[in-house]
Amino acid sequence: MNLETKYLGLTLKNPLMPGASPLVDNLDTARNLEDAGAGAIVMHSLFEEQAIQDQWSSFQLSEGTSDSFAEATSFFPKQEDYHLGPEQYLEQIRKLKEALGIPVIASLNGTRIGGWIDYAKNIQQAGADAIELNVYYLATDPSESADDVESRTLDILRAVRSAVSIPIAVKLSPFYSSLAHFAAQIDALGTNGIVLFNRFYQPDIDPDALETVPKLELSSSAELRLRLRWLGVLFGTVRCSLACSGGVHRAVDAIKAIMAGADAVQCVSSLLHFGPKHLSMMLDSMRYWMEEREYASLDQMRGSMSLRHCPDPAAYERANYLKVLQIWKV
Repeated sequence: MNLETKYLGLTLKNPLMPGASPLVDNLDTARNLEDAGAGAIVMHSLFEEQAIQDQWSSFQLSEGTSDSFAEATSFFPKQEDYHLGPEQYLEQIRKLKEALGIPVIASLNGTRIGGWIDYAKNIQQAGADAIELNVYYLATDPSESADDVESRTLDILRAVRSAVSIPIAVKLSPFYSSLAHFAAQIDALGTNGIVLFNRFYQPDIDPDALETVPKLELSSSAELRLRLRWLGVLFGTVRCSLACSGGVHRAVDAIKAIMAGADAVQCVSSLLHFGPKHLSMMLDSMRYWMEEREYASLDQMRGSMSLRHCPDPAAYERANYLKVLQIWKV
């Protein structure tokens, strides 16, 4: 049974990997994930705000200034609140590369061009096999157009692409007015992969304290459907790799993602809940499922359920929409 796959130009023994999270901040956990069968690992993000704070701290020390830090930075965590600071992050890459025999994918999270992009070079020098560029951004300014938002992301990608030679994946949210067109632009700039999708964590409101409250809720398999739709839409229309992130809890979820067109499948919530051993259980279940249905490799199923095999995808989606609305009977 051949579960081998190509992702970002890297050959992976199988498509399953822990997605960006604190899971690999601990070397023992990272080793356990590799032992459980992970094809690669994705580190949690190094944030633009961390890099800027780190640079500002250095500036303060060298210039002897005080009380001049921008007020807006108080909205963000302090350096000590992050899992790993910028220098510790680079050291963790080196440690992971020494400890593991599978690819290590670092993650950069930012929203605009700036000095933090220099960390892409440092990440490459530290030994990362690839970079996942996470453009987590919520457009709330009514004067900011969709083109403005997309252009900023493309500018970041160009800057990072010019800074490093290792593969780059771009992790997107689903909230673009024309996602297929935007993905094609990203692909044309030489990105090696697109990850679908980032999860936006919605804040709650404490009506007594009159405060917004951050909420972290793990995903469920129901979230997979949005990923399946866009994996199916993009498969065959972009040259770069596609990865599924969000809603993968069972072997059948991973199989669906691959049938829709994914080259790699990222898991986070299920691993946080069940631990690294859940990866090996999923891989065993995938092998059993494939053997029962006489699949010899992932290549046989990849993209088999994508919209590429539909003569009129727009009409198909419209028909599916109409059909779903008729399911519920009062």
